[in-house]
Amino acid sequence: MSLPEQTSADDAPLAASIRARLRQAILQGDFAPGERLREVEIAARHQVSRGPVREALLQLEQEGLVLLRRNRGAIVARLSRADLEEVYSLRLALERLAVARAVEYGTEADFGVMDSVLHEFRGTGSDQPLTEQQAADQDVRFHDAVYRAAHHERLYATWSSIRSQVYVLLLGRNVAGPDFREDTYNGHLELAYMIRARDRPRVIAAIERHLEASYARVLASYPAESPVALADYSASKSRTA
Repeated sequence: MSLPEQTSADDAPLAASIRARLRQAILQGDFAPGERLREVEIAARHQVSRGPVREALLQLEQEGLVLLRRNRGAIVARLSRADLEEVYSLRLALERLAVARAVEYGTEADFGVMDSVLHEFRGTGSDQPLTEQQAADQDVRFHDAVYRAAHHERLYATWSSIRSQVYVLLLGRNVAGPDFREDTYNGHLELAYMIRARDRPRVIAAIERHLEASYARVLASYPAESPVALADYSASKSRTA
C-alpha cells in the first residue's frame, strides 16, 4: 500500500465536502454494504487530489459508515446484528442522560425545535406513506433536537459519532404499515410533552420504551441469531442501581 498523501489546511474544506457527499450517497443506498469505494475514482469525480478523499474516508470510518482495510482500501460498512446490539445499547445509555438533562436544561427555543420536527412529521404529505429515508431522517432529527436540548457538548459529540449508524439501522425498519407514521409521531410527541413538563422519571421510562420498540423493529429485518434484548440492559441497570 502506498504511503498516504500529506493533507494541508486547504484540503480540510474539500475533505468535509466530499465526506458530506459520500455520506449522503451511502445513506441513500447509492453504495451498497460491502461495496468498495475507490479513491482514484472519487478523486476524479470531484476533480481533487487523493489527499482530501483519503481524509474524508478516514472521517467516515470514524462515523462507522466505512471500513478501511489494508490492501483492500475502503468499503461501505455492513452493520451486523452485533453492531445493532452495540449501537442500541449505547444509544439507550446516552438517551437516558439526554432526556434527563433536557428536562433540567432545555429552553423554550429547544422545545420549539422539537415541535418543528413533529409538525413536519405530521403535516407533510400525511396521506402518503413515508419512504425509509424520510422516516429515518425525521426520527434522527427529532432525537438530535433532544440531544441539543441537553446542553452537554461531550454527550452531543458521542451521539454524533453513532448518528450515521443509527440512521443506517433505521433504514431497515418496516415502515410499510399504515400505522407507522401515527405510532412514531405519538411516541415522539409523548417524549416532547414530558420533557417540556420537566417530568424526569416518566420521560426516562418513556425513552426506554421508545428505544425498545425501535430496536425491535430494526431487529425484525435481520436474519435469525441470538442477540441480547435491549430490555436486558434496562433490567441489568435496575439490578445494579
